[in-house]
Amino acid sequence: MKLRIQYFAGLREALGVGGEEVEPPAGITTVGALRDWLAGQGREALASAKNLRCAVNQQMAGFGAALRSGDEVAFFPPVTGG
Repeated sequence: MKLRIQYFAGLREALGVGGEEVEPPAGITTVGALRDWLAGQGREALASAKNLRCAVNQQMAGFGAALRSGDEVAFFPPVTGG
């Protein structure tokens, strides 16, 4: 399964990349499992980010959201306005 990952705000800065394409192992079927797998692959900022938000295909999603091949997953810290 191929996924497009996007990182925003402080995550983008911490990881030094705005996005990437990944092909996680077969057992990675939810956003939470993807986050944990990515953190174990050297993206520790995902594990330590407080109140991390995510979206799948530009729709807000929880960490239990199922993933399908071709999905775009975005990770970002909480957004404030002003």
